[in-house]
Amino acid sequence: IYADPAKRLELYFRPKDPYCHPVCANRFPTSTMLLRVTRRSRKKQQVDPEEQIQPEVQFEMEILGIVTTVYKFQGMSDFQYLAMHSGPDGKQTSMYDKVLMLKPEKEEFFNRDLPLYIPPPIFSRLDTPVDYFYRPDIQHREGYNNPQVSGENLIGLSRARRPHNAIFVNFDDEEIPTKPLDAAVQNWKKVCTNPVDKKVEEELRKLFEVRPVWSRNAVKANISVHPDKLKVLLPYLAYYMLTGPWRSLWVRFGYDPRKHPEAKIYQVLDFRIRCGMKYGYAATDMPVKAKRSTYNYSLPITVKKQGSHTVSVHDLKQGLGSAGTSGAKKPPSSRYKLKESIYIFREGALPPYRQMFYQLCDLNVESLQKIVHRNDGTESECTERDGWCLAKTSDDLRDSMSLMIKQIIRSTRPALFSNTTSNEDGKEQLAYESGEDEDDEEEEEEDFKPSDGSENEMETEILDYV
Repeated sequence: IYADPAKRLELYFRPKDPYCHPVCANRFPTSTMLLRVTRRSRKKQQVDPEEQIQPEVQFEMEILGIVTTVYKFQGMSDFQYLAMHSGPDGKQTSMYDKVLMLKPEKEEFFNRDLPLYIPPPIFSRLDTPVDYFYRPDIQHREGYNNPQVSGENLIGLSRARRPHNAIFVNFDDEEIPTKPLDAAVQNWKKVCTNPVDKKVEEELRKLFEVRPVWSRNAVKANISVHPDKLKVLLPYLAYYMLTGPWRSLWVRFGYDPRKHPEAKIYQVLDFRIRCGMKYGYAATDMPVKAKRSTYNYSLPITVKKQGSHTVSVHDLKQGLGSAGTSGAKKPPSSRYKLKESIYIFREGALPPYRQMFYQLCDLNVESLQKIVHRNDGTESECTERDGWCLAKTSDDLRDSMSLMIKQIIRSTRPALFSNTTSNEDGKEQLAYESGEDEDDEEEEEEDFKPSDGSENEMETEILDYV
């Protein structure tokens, strides 16, 4: 806990009880001293038995060190839910010996008839009392009528999402949009109030003229624009593909990649770095670490929580885009730019994340481009799975890229591959990796469910525009 300043210290009053809810302490800086106090008492000789003599007491103090961090328990204890059952006569009986498996049990242990016991996962999200400031009823003028609203967002767990007026297109849709929605045009005109924003708009127009299909990360790597402004600008110039070989990409208005065979170079490749014992290295041995881990989960209750910075339309008008403040380290021309590795794959370089979404034209390896262009001039049909490419093209690309990444890991960490000595073993391992277990690999990838909060555009970008 001490190693991570953001974590809270938990105190369990019943450590052996898995249903015990802890009290949490927050971390505070301090400048205090740790003292060692020794109390020595010496009894005096008693001459008169009736006389009470006080012992001689001496205190010795020693400074052991300076304390720079303390944890204070300022919150209240949460509710405690015991594994108990109330009988018909009101008597409480413990169920710990029936619901907790402390040793390997036989089948009879799991087939017993027990009362229903489902403890709630959490009781209180906050462990300190808060004041709820109720707002007074709004006094409307005479003759005012409430506007017509749908029942979807009358009562909800969260606010309705702010619309960014993006147009979504599925692979099966017959028509593609040729112009943006009127609301998208108005939103961009509200935000585009300074010369820097005008320049960003022209730069993005030129990008779509050179290349009609872009991913958001690729745009971020070529244009320096604030992410909140990019959310408003992209629906003004392009539409978003939901399914098919161009899924998660932004396509220029009026351009239909399903009708142009040359658009196959803009198709998306969902690539994930393979790890496991059959590939020679485990997930913990990979140089590319995961962005999140379930082991770093912290309780959602807190005493002091940092407020997030909300961006308003007024902030965007004041140049929150590429202009920025004068005290920033990076120049305005590159403050919000991402590195090219965020969307380009090169031989000899590891991807920044374990899962990446590359466009085929951004695979800057000659062998990979040969796989993409195997059927140049003979494209006959655009399918939802492979687009204009040959069948299994994505699988072949993933196999080749996985071999390249394995060679990089082999060169950086040769101890992981010390058991593979002969060339024959290496060939067998590569052959096994590239094709024999193809069906199992395909099932694993199809079962993948994207998680919330990822930095990869395909997982979270659609949530920004719904």
